[in-house]
Amino acid sequence: MRDIARNVPRIPGLAGFDNVVEMPTPILTPEVAAALDAGRPVVALESTIISHGLPRPRNHEAALEFEQLLRDRDVVPATIAVLDGVPRIGLDADGVRRIADDDLAKASVRDLPILAALGGSGATTVAATARLAALAGIRVFATGGLGGVHRGASSTFDESADLSVLAENPVTVVSAGVKSVLDIPATLERLETLSIPVVGYGTREFPAFWLRESGYQLDWQVSGAAQIAAIMRARDELGARQGIVVANPIPLAQQWDPSEHDRVLAEAFAAADAAGVRGKAVTPFLLGYIVDASGGRSLEVNLDLARNNVKVAAEIAHAWSALSR
Repeated sequence: MRDIARNVPRIPGLAGFDNVVEMPTPILTPEVAAALDAGRPVVALESTIISHGLPRPRNHEAALEFEQLLRDRDVVPATIAVLDGVPRIGLDADGVRRIADDDLAKASVRDLPILAALGGSGATTVAATARLAALAGIRVFATGGLGGVHRGASSTFDESADLSVLAENPVTVVSAGVKSVLDIPATLERLETLSIPVVGYGTREFPAFWLRESGYQLDWQVSGAAQIAAIMRARDELGARQGIVVANPIPLAQQWDPSEHDRVLAEAFAAADAAGVRGKAVTPFLLGYIVDASGGRSLEVNLDLARNNVKVAAEIAHAWSALSR
């Protein structure tokens, strides 16, 4: 395996402290390293969706399926996680098994140095995955849904680190918008404030994860992967550091029935109020309730949209590889 020490500053030892060690730098699998060196298409995949977003054993099956979807399209998958204190860019079979079967911490960017120092393991969120992908030189990342501004954030200040990280790291993230339990208009406002481009993939409407439409219009729409790659190149030439959000709606035949979605969502919010759930506990409560109340339908839609995002990310990675070479 190859590390990427040239891109990541090491922490120097401090005089008088015998136990200070250098922070481990991310390590790339030979497959990922060779693909990047050759300019071949690579797509980053997060591990939190596997460790925390799906039940066992479906999560292990999904992790293998997402990687195979990329390989079938001649794209190298780079599933990212922190294992035993070391950020891993691409996982071997045992690494994939660990993110599916072990009880890993949910690791955002702020958790990375803690895990490194303590030798801990964690599944990377969108934010942490985007940061590590950028350090490795991976420019395309597929996920399910982007994090955003939570409802009630004016009093709780609950906003996903995904947004601030994308403001600093030039990674193109393919997502089905954000979950409808979040504050979608506030999320779009924050993306605008942070100068993060948002483009609809074949649509002018921002998707709401389980649904194709949120009711909120986008300024820009693209018709294919080549246009996304052209935007990426123009962004680089302008010296911009922000990532790009590609809003990719789930295919119509696979979206959740809107009337059932609205009913279950209303029930979930009512249940959270009745239970006195507040702050950061609200979203996990809502998502768990929604899976149960929908009889697992929301989970199946989640998998369908993730597969669709992986496929689109593969197209973008190919377009970017061709353009950058």
